[in-house]
Amino acid sequence: QVQLVESGGGLVQAGGSLRLSCTASGSILSLNAMSWHRQNPGKQRELVATISRRGVANYLDSVKGRFTISRDNAKNTVALQMNSLKPEDTAVYYCNANVLTSRSVIPNDAWGQGTQVTVSS
Repeated sequence: QVQLVESGGGLVQAGGSLRLSCTASGSILSLNAMSWHRQNPGKQRELVATISRRGVANYLDSVKGRFTISRDNAKNTVALQMNSLKPEDTAVYYCNANVLTSRSVIPNDAWGQGTQVTVSS
């Protein structure tokens, strides 16, 4: 049983900032790569940013220079700092983690419930 709990979504004006946080809990043996995805109705879910267990990060081209992903392994958390937000960033943002638990011999993916980010013009 692994649970991802998100916080930080909301409504902001274009040019504003928002910080999303996600905390993993449960029978975690190893928390591997973590990532943020986003999705709008009628659109495919897209990968926004990933970060490896050792802190190597990758970003969607459209958010490079504006978003920063980070993690705290001691707290089992991942965060997404979003600056210079644009209306195009409006979406439901989902936290994802690749997790090895005490009940399995291979890692499994866990997903958060999603949090709405709305950027007004």
